[in-house]
Amino acid sequence: MRRLAVVVGGLLLAGGVALVVIADQERASGVAAVRAEVQRIEQQLDSSHEENLELAEKLTALRSQIAEQDAKLADTTGFLK
Repeated sequence: MRRLAVVVGGLLLAGGVALVVIADQERASGVAAVRAEVQRIEQQLDSSHEENLELAEKLTALRSQIAEQDAKLADTTGFLK
């Protein structure tokens, strides 16, 4: 009876160790997946930031053109031509 208890206890211990190892591997792979996703999102954020800067430059140029055209349209005396 004692031998059976030792064998069963040893099997339970080995099973528990195997579960802990598998859980640790899953956790490590989950952490790696999250880090890869964070890196992808950071790259996407950087590219969108650059695109926003380019669009802001275009918007500034367009606003300047609009301001010039508004000034020409508002000049009813013709002095600004």
